[in-house]
Amino acid sequence: MAREFQRGHKAKISDLTAGTDLYVGVQISGPGLTFDISCFGLDADERLSDDRYFIFFNQPKSPEDSIQLLGAQAGDTESFRVTLDQIPSQIHKLSFTATIDGAGQMSQIAPGYLRIVAGGEEVARYSFDGSEFSTERAVMVGDLYLKDVWRFAAVGQGFDGGLDALLKNFGGEVAEEEPEAAPQQPAVPAQSQAPAFAPPPQAAAPAPSFGAPPAPAPAAAPVAGTTPPAPAAPTSPQTFTPPGQTVTPPGAPPAGQFAPPGAPAGQFTPPGAVAGQFAPPGTPGAFPGQAQPFGGGTQLAPVPPEANVRVVLTKYAEAPVGDRWTEQNTNLVRATLTKDAPILAKQGSMVAYQGDIDFAHKGSGLLGKLTGALTGQGMSLMRCTGNGEVFLADEASRVFVIRLQGEQLYTSAQGVLAFDESLETEVRRIEGAGLPGGGFFSMLFSGTGAVVVKTRGVPVVLPVGAATYVDGNAVIAWSAGAQAVTTTSLRLRRSGYARQTTEAVNLQFRGAPGNFVVVQPFEV
Repeated sequence: MAREFQRGHKAKISDLTAGTDLYVGVQISGPGLTFDISCFGLDADERLSDDRYFIFFNQPKSPEDSIQLLGAQAGDTESFRVTLDQIPSQIHKLSFTATIDGAGQMSQIAPGYLRIVAGGEEVARYSFDGSEFSTERAVMVGDLYLKDVWRFAAVGQGFDGGLDALLKNFGGEVAEEEPEAAPQQPAVPAQSQAPAFAPPPQAAAPAPSFGAPPAPAPAAAPVAGTTPPAPAAPTSPQTFTPPGQTVTPPGAPPAGQFAPPGAPAGQFTPPGAVAGQFAPPGTPGAFPGQAQPFGGGTQLAPVPPEANVRVVLTKYAEAPVGDRWTEQNTNLVRATLTKDAPILAKQGSMVAYQGDIDFAHKGSGLLGKLTGALTGQGMSLMRCTGNGEVFLADEASRVFVIRLQGEQLYTSAQGVLAFDESLETEVRRIEGAGLPGGGFFSMLFSGTGAVVVKTRGVPVVLPVGAATYVDGNAVIAWSAGAQAVTTTSLRLRRSGYARQTTEAVNLQFRGAPGNFVVVQPFEV
């Protein structure tokens, strides 16, 4: 029976099948829409460094036949054969994509899927529909990626632009060519049984060259429908004649030079400016693509038409799907939820969510409230349950995901943003003299799961040595094998501790080699 995947879910291929010869089928359709379904073979940096591993209608297989385009069959709009044990070592990810050829949006598509078949049996299926998208014209449907072993991820990430934009996103380039008619997709057969492998339906046309760095192949046909903007023709340097003179000095005047002293105001006209108007220093006399800028400087390149708001914002797009916890950027973390695995997060830390998510206050009971008040380790938490994604942050603090595999980690409650509910938590007392503000207690996390720790600034991880001392207000977390003892410093003056108005108190850490302590560059 096929395992059903939702967006963001992933699994090892070995958990789905023992085989390495896979059939990947994609079914996507929409009224009046035509689709190009492709596979990008990417390197460790997720770049198309070798365009021979861009598999599409005009290049139906990779050099060693480890990736083959099979065409429409068994109810699938397009299908591929992937032989994992023959994929070369420089290829770390296969990204299966669908783009609209012509007008249309992904919000118009009917329910579709990506499925994996092995040994004649369907072992995985990821279903999607148009309600998950809006104005996108492309979607990255799913990935086969190498992380120690080959794995599958249901991506479902929409992408503005068509096939050309995807090529540029993965580091490819589109060569010039006159537009040609879009290829027609073959009719979809009615049967739905598991397909048998078949050779490509027709002889392949010469493979195109997309200008990837290592590609030595001669230039050939590019992807249709792309015409890069033509650069503006260079213009000869302009000159000017100051009022009252008839001699034109050679060359253009230096940048920022204006009418000579004594010239009547309003009569001087810099090159490219409207007559009778004054051009302040540094102001160009023309926009890119027009006449030579004032001052004879190098002409600016024309603004490419693709530099619109969507293209500019691409660098801020949602990060590719990782595991359950994904660091979206240095200040934002994304948690992928399922109904049977809720998380606990600081109240008010949700900045966005997608899917069917429920948020509820997580009470700690009378004993928990009393313990938090006495120890300073109380936490106001919310319980997040459902299917979807939750984005969490806290006042732009830096966030780090620490994963525990049957391990333990000490931290301060004030330094925790979120954690898996499956983890066990306990308040522990630190031996020695008390720290100011009730800071002589800590939180102990144990079990299997993740803790999201927040810091003010970039932290430093120090190995625990024979004499490691840390300001108690700056410590964030430490390994369970490191023993923390509070101590009063007699050798340091108060000026060694930022904003310290009472007796200087710090933490001394002791432990075997391999233990650590995390310190933030900020005083609580």
